[in-house]
Amino acid sequence: MRILVAESDPALGMFLRRGFDAEHYAVDLTADGEEAKSLAQQRNYDTAILDLNLPREGDLDVLRSVRAGRQELPILILTNRTRPEDRAQVFDLGADDLVLKPFAFAELSARVRALLRRGRTADTVFRVDDLELSRVEHCVQRAGRKIELTPKEFALLEYLMRHAGQRVTRASIIEHVWQMSRDSMTNVVDVYINYLRKKVDASSERKLIHTVRGVGYLLHGEAASSGGI
Repeated sequence: MRILVAESDPALGMFLRRGFDAEHYAVDLTADGEEAKSLAQQRNYDTAILDLNLPREGDLDVLRSVRAGRQELPILILTNRTRPEDRAQVFDLGADDLVLKPFAFAELSARVRALLRRGRTADTVFRVDDLELSRVEHCVQRAGRKIELTPKEFALLEYLMRHAGQRVTRASIIEHVWQMSRDSMTNVVDVYINYLRKKVDASSERKLIHTVRGVGYLLHGEAASSGGI
Protein backbone atom coordinates (compact mmCIF):
# COMPACT_ATOMS: atom_id res chain seq x y z
CA MET A 1 0.00 0.00 0.00
CA ARG A 2 1.30 3.46 -0.90
CA ILE A 3 0.21 6.57 1.01
CA LEU A 4 0.68 10.23 0.21
CA VAL A 5 1.17 12.25 3.40
CA ALA A 6 1.08 16.04 2.94
CA GLU A 7 1.76 17.70 6.30
CA SER A 8 3.02 21.25 6.94
CA ASP A 9 4.59 20.44 10.33
CA PRO A 10 7.93 18.67 9.66
CA ALA A 11 8.00 16.96 13.05
CA LEU A 12 4.46 15.62 12.66
CA GLY A 13 5.21 14.56 9.09
CA MET A 14 8.21 12.50 10.19
CA PHE A 15 6.13 11.02 13.03
CA LEU A 16 3.52 9.88 10.53
CA ARG A 17 6.14 8.48 8.15
CA ARG A 18 7.74 6.41 10.91
CA GLY A 19 4.37 5.16 12.09
CA PHE A 20 3.16 4.06 8.67
CA ASP A 21 6.58 2.66 7.74
CA ALA A 22 6.33 0.42 10.80
CA GLU A 23 2.97 -0.82 9.52
CA HIS A 24 4.48 -1.72 6.13
CA TYR A 25 3.04 1.13 4.11
CA ALA A 26 5.15 2.87 1.48
CA VAL A 27 4.99 6.58 2.35
CA ASP A 28 5.66 9.63 0.19
CA LEU A 29 5.96 12.68 2.46
CA THR A 30 5.76 16.32 1.45
CA ALA A 31 5.21 19.64 3.20
CA ASP A 32 4.51 21.56 -0.01
CA GLY A 33 1.08 22.05 -1.56
CA GLU A 34 2.24 22.17 -5.17
CA GLU A 35 4.28 19.01 -4.74
CA ALA A 36 1.34 17.26 -3.08
CA LYS A 37 -0.87 18.00 -6.09
CA SER A 38 1.81 16.85 -8.52
CA LEU A 39 2.51 13.60 -6.67
CA ALA A 40 -1.19 12.78 -6.43
CA GLN A 41 -1.52 12.98 -10.20
CA GLN A 42 1.71 11.17 -11.07
CA ARG A 43 1.66 8.20 -8.72
CA ASN A 44 -0.84 5.47 -7.96
CA TYR A 45 -1.67 5.99 -4.28
CA ASP A 46 -4.05 3.88 -2.24
CA THR A 47 -4.95 6.81 0.01
CA ALA A 48 -3.90 10.40 0.73
CA ILE A 49 -3.60 12.17 4.08
CA LEU A 50 -3.76 15.94 3.61
CA ASP A 51 -3.11 18.81 6.03
CA LEU A 52 -5.16 21.94 5.32
CA ASN A 53 -2.29 24.37 6.05
CA LEU A 54 0.17 23.48 3.31
CA PRO A 55 2.38 26.34 2.05
CA ARG A 56 2.11 27.75 -1.49
CA GLU A 57 -1.60 26.83 -1.66
CA GLY A 58 -4.90 28.06 -0.30
CA ASP A 59 -6.21 26.05 2.61
CA LEU A 60 -8.59 23.95 0.48
CA ASP A 61 -6.89 24.14 -2.92
CA VAL A 62 -4.93 20.90 -2.51
CA LEU A 63 -8.06 18.97 -1.55
CA ARG A 64 -9.96 20.43 -4.53
CA SER A 65 -7.16 19.59 -6.94
CA VAL A 66 -6.50 16.06 -5.70
CA ARG A 67 -10.18 15.16 -5.70
CA ALA A 68 -10.73 16.62 -9.16
CA GLY A 69 -7.88 14.56 -10.60
CA ARG A 70 -8.43 11.35 -8.64
CA GLN A 71 -12.12 10.70 -8.10
CA GLU A 72 -11.54 7.21 -6.67
CA LEU A 73 -8.74 8.08 -4.21
CA PRO A 74 -9.68 7.86 -0.50
CA ILE A 75 -8.71 11.18 1.13
CA LEU A 76 -8.34 11.79 4.87
CA ILE A 77 -7.95 15.36 6.14
CA LEU A 78 -5.90 16.44 9.16
CA THR A 79 -7.01 19.72 10.74
CA ASN A 80 -7.26 21.64 13.98
CA ARG A 81 -10.42 23.43 12.89
CA THR A 82 -13.33 22.52 15.12
CA ARG A 83 -16.15 24.65 13.68
CA PRO A 84 -18.89 22.41 12.22
CA GLU A 85 -19.17 24.58 9.10
CA ASP A 86 -15.45 24.15 8.35
CA ARG A 87 -15.68 20.40 8.69
CA ALA A 88 -18.83 20.29 6.54
CA GLN A 89 -17.03 22.22 3.79
CA VAL A 90 -14.20 19.68 3.79
CA PHE A 91 -16.64 16.83 3.23
CA ASP A 92 -18.52 18.80 0.58
CA LEU A 93 -15.25 19.15 -1.34
CA GLY A 94 -14.77 15.40 -1.46
CA ALA A 95 -12.89 14.31 1.66
CA ASP A 96 -13.77 10.80 2.87
CA ASP A 97 -12.76 11.28 6.50
CA LEU A 98 -11.39 13.90 8.87
CA VAL A 99 -9.21 13.64 11.98
CA LEU A 100 -8.78 16.54 14.39
CA LYS A 101 -5.36 17.47 15.72
CA PRO A 102 -3.99 16.41 18.12
CA PHE A 103 -4.70 12.72 17.60
CA ALA A 104 -3.42 9.29 18.56
CA PHE A 105 -1.62 7.49 15.75
CA ALA A 106 -3.54 4.29 16.50
CA GLU A 107 -6.81 6.07 15.69
CA LEU A 108 -5.42 7.57 12.49
CA SER A 109 -4.12 4.19 11.34
CA ALA A 110 -7.49 2.58 12.07
CA ARG A 111 -9.25 5.30 10.05
CA VAL A 112 -6.91 4.62 7.10
CA ARG A 113 -7.63 0.90 7.24
CA ALA A 114 -11.36 1.61 7.34
CA LEU A 115 -11.08 3.76 4.21
CA LEU A 116 -9.22 1.02 2.40
CA ARG A 117 -11.82 -1.58 3.38
CA ARG A 118 -14.69 0.43 1.92
CA GLY A 119 -13.96 -0.99 -1.48
CA ARG A 120 -12.76 2.12 -3.28
CA THR A 121 -9.38 0.45 -3.71
CA ALA A 122 -9.70 -2.69 -5.83
CA ASP A 123 -7.75 -5.92 -5.45
CA THR A 124 -7.17 -6.03 -1.70
CA VAL A 125 -6.24 -9.72 -1.55
CA PHE A 126 -3.97 -11.57 -3.98
CA ARG A 127 -3.55 -15.34 -4.12
CA VAL A 128 -1.09 -17.34 -6.17
CA ASP A 129 -1.10 -21.04 -5.47
CA ASP A 130 -0.76 -21.34 -1.67
CA LEU A 131 0.64 -17.80 -1.30
CA GLU A 132 -1.71 -15.06 -0.10
CA LEU A 133 -1.12 -11.32 0.34
CA SER A 134 -3.59 -8.94 2.01
CA ARG A 135 -2.97 -5.30 1.16
CA VAL A 136 -5.20 -3.92 3.92
CA GLU A 137 -3.94 -6.14 6.74
CA HIS A 138 -0.32 -6.04 5.46
CA CYS A 139 -0.18 -9.79 5.90
CA VAL A 140 1.54 -12.43 3.78
CA GLN A 141 1.25 -16.17 4.34
CA ARG A 142 2.09 -19.31 2.46
CA ALA A 143 0.33 -22.57 3.22
CA GLY A 144 -0.91 -20.96 6.43
CA ARG A 145 2.60 -19.92 7.52
CA LYS A 146 2.91 -16.18 8.20
CA ILE A 147 5.80 -14.50 6.38
CA GLU A 148 7.36 -11.33 7.81
CA LEU A 149 8.41 -8.86 5.12
CA THR A 150 9.94 -5.40 5.16
CA PRO A 151 7.87 -2.62 3.53
CA LYS A 152 9.91 -2.76 0.33
CA GLU A 153 9.80 -6.57 0.17
CA PHE A 154 6.02 -6.36 0.62
CA ALA A 155 5.72 -3.79 -2.20
CA LEU A 156 7.85 -5.93 -4.51
CA LEU A 157 5.86 -9.08 -3.80
CA GLU A 158 2.60 -7.19 -4.33
CA TYR A 159 3.83 -6.00 -7.73
CA LEU A 160 4.81 -9.54 -8.73
CA MET A 161 1.45 -10.91 -7.56
CA ARG A 162 -0.45 -8.19 -9.44
CA HIS A 163 1.27 -9.49 -12.56
CA ALA A 164 1.18 -13.19 -11.72
CA GLY A 165 1.80 -15.30 -14.80
CA GLN A 166 3.34 -12.35 -16.64
CA ARG A 167 6.99 -11.59 -17.28
CA VAL A 168 8.00 -8.33 -15.57
CA THR A 169 11.19 -6.53 -16.41
CA ARG A 170 13.68 -5.13 -13.94
CA ALA A 171 13.03 -1.69 -15.44
CA SER A 172 9.29 -1.87 -14.73
CA ILE A 173 9.95 -3.00 -11.16
CA ILE A 174 12.39 -0.12 -10.60
CA GLU A 175 9.80 2.35 -11.90
CA HIS A 176 6.74 1.07 -10.03
CA VAL A 177 8.20 -0.25 -6.76
CA TRP A 178 11.12 2.12 -6.20
CA GLN A 179 9.64 5.10 -8.08
CA MET A 180 12.95 5.55 -9.90
CA SER A 181 13.78 6.06 -13.56
CA ARG A 182 13.74 2.94 -15.72
CA ASP A 183 17.30 3.82 -16.74
CA SER A 184 18.63 3.67 -13.18
CA MET A 185 21.73 1.49 -13.00
CA THR A 186 21.27 -0.59 -9.88
CA ASN A 187 21.08 -4.23 -8.81
CA VAL A 188 18.59 -3.48 -6.03
CA VAL A 189 15.86 -5.53 -7.77
CA ASP A 190 18.03 -8.66 -7.89
CA VAL A 191 19.01 -8.18 -4.24
CA TYR A 192 15.39 -7.91 -3.10
CA ILE A 193 14.27 -10.81 -5.28
CA ASN A 194 16.82 -12.94 -3.42
CA TYR A 195 15.41 -11.69 -0.11
CA LEU A 196 11.90 -12.70 -1.21
CA ARG A 197 13.01 -16.11 -2.42
CA LYS A 198 14.53 -16.88 0.96
CA LYS A 199 11.28 -15.97 2.71
CA VAL A 200 8.65 -17.15 0.20
CA ASP A 201 10.21 -20.13 -1.61
CA ALA A 202 12.98 -21.50 0.62
CA SER A 203 10.77 -23.74 2.76
CA SER A 204 8.49 -24.94 -0.06
CA GLU A 205 9.12 -27.62 -2.65
CA ARG A 206 7.14 -25.66 -5.26
CA LYS A 207 8.97 -22.48 -6.25
CA LEU A 208 6.86 -19.49 -7.29
CA ILE A 209 9.45 -16.82 -8.14
CA HIS A 210 11.30 -17.56 -11.38
CA THR A 211 14.03 -15.75 -13.30
CA VAL A 212 13.35 -15.08 -16.98
CA ARG A 213 16.80 -14.83 -18.50
CA GLY A 214 17.40 -11.56 -20.30
CA VAL A 215 14.00 -10.18 -19.25
CA GLY A 216 13.35 -10.12 -15.53
CA TYR A 217 11.12 -12.22 -13.31
CA LEU A 218 7.91 -14.24 -13.30
CA LEU A 219 5.73 -15.21 -10.35
CA HIS A 220 3.82 -18.30 -11.35
CA GLY A 221 1.77 -20.97 -9.62
CA GLU A 222 -0.99 -23.40 -10.51
CA ALA A 223 -3.65 -20.79 -9.70
CA ALA A 224 -3.73 -17.02 -9.29
CA SER A 225 -6.56 -14.72 -8.25
CA SER A 226 -7.32 -11.37 -6.69
CA GLY A 227 -10.38 -9.76 -5.20
CA GLY A 228 -11.85 -7.56 -2.51
CA ILE A 229 -12.13 -8.75 1.05
